[in-house]
Amino acid sequence: MAKAVEVGQSVHPLTALLVRDGLSATRYLKRIDQVHQALGFGAMAVRREKLTRWTRKGVTPERPALLAMASYHGIDLADVDRYGWPDFLYRALNDDCVVLESPWTAAGTVLSLTDLGGHVDRRAFLITSTGALGAIIAQWTTADPSLALPATGRRLGTSDARLFELRLDALRHLDDTVGSEQVYQGAVFELQMIRDRIENATYTEETGRRLFAAAAEASRLAGWCAYDEGRHAAAERHFVTALRAAATAQDPTLGALVLGFWANLRYNAEKSDPRGALHLIDAAMSDRKKISSPRVRAMLHARAARAHSKAGESTAAYGHIDEALAAYESAEAIEADLPALYWLSRGEIHQVAASSALSLGEPRKALDHFTAAATQEDPYDTEREIRGTVIYEARRAEAHLALGELDAAVAIGHHVIDAMGGVDSARSTSTLADLRTQLRRHQHVPTVAEFLSISA
Repeated sequence: MAKAVEVGQSVHPLTALLVRDGLSATRYLKRIDQVHQALGFGAMAVRREKLTRWTRKGVTPERPALLAMASYHGIDLADVDRYGWPDFLYRALNDDCVVLESPWTAAGTVLSLTDLGGHVDRRAFLITSTGALGAIIAQWTTADPSLALPATGRRLGTSDARLFELRLDALRHLDDTVGSEQVYQGAVFELQMIRDRIENATYTEETGRRLFAAAAEASRLAGWCAYDEGRHAAAERHFVTALRAAATAQDPTLGALVLGFWANLRYNAEKSDPRGALHLIDAAMSDRKKISSPRVRAMLHARAARAHSKAGESTAAYGHIDEALAAYESAEAIEADLPALYWLSRGEIHQVAASSALSLGEPRKALDHFTAAATQEDPYDTEREIRGTVIYEARRAEAHLALGELDAAVAIGHHVIDAMGGVDSARSTSTLADLRTQLRRHQHVPTVAEFLSISA
């Protein structure tokens, strides 16, 4: 039988399938051989060394074997080409049922809190289709918030819930300095502790709601960190769980925050889904009077602007930037607002406006907003937001490049490399890769060639 896999460990999808089905390499290959012959491809060798070779990086089985595996696992044969090897096998790993199909009740939320990201790292995959988002939103708006309070266990009070809130606040700020990989582990650990208290302690309804709100924030933070690492399937699972917990906590502002972060994932995914992102944002804003935080409203408008820019809709994009700035003007000091949005500033909104303008093919307008982000009152915090600075600076270089200003683009590119020395982020690495791709068209220029060599 295949060796067991630790939760959260990154494994080859073929290995994960053998573990799930309890099959040895030889038994699995014999079954694939039967399908191979039934498809008219003839007999196939069933030595276990074959499977070992298939799970090595850079090795792709012959096409008949790929089709036989797809057929055996019930995968659409078109997905073999659509996703390639070994990614098409992820279509057979349906390990999202607990998060997606549990009832939207307090008991269903607790059940989803036990499902911490799945056994397989599916990287850029999303677990929900654009159509499925509608069903999730409908369930969120009609979720049953009733709490069945435990009858036995140690008594918890509001001070205990406050301790979890303080620990989560510290984790949010640690994310700025130690990076998403370590903070992800911390957020999952917090989620496990909170779930244990929800299940095994006694408390009032008020304390219970705060515990579920803390669970929602821990799961949202885990989702953000998974997204930053490029693990989109895990991120979506955490965002759905966070939305469930926010509903049980009866906290529409927290639910709107979760939807805003989830929307960010949808339009930035490898297969960008701006329509799905806008669907999530529209749901969050559908009853904006219930959103107690002006910063959350500002963030949602900023995310809507970015989604519209990805869809090529300039009027809507810039309109939402104006709405974001207007909402931010009504925000109180962060001490009186949602702590999770400590990073939002006018500078951040201008950075989003700049990125939107760049996506819309307006590099000069993008540079104006990049400048405003750094120079106006309440600027973007480049000291704290190192990862964001890397991403936005790389985009600023792209804007200069689009205007034919090679020297400026390369100079900023060098600053990006220097800043990345302390950054652990798949998003930052991807953004630099995009800049390098655009600069390769000018690799005959000595300064560009030098940069490409240094940044390789």
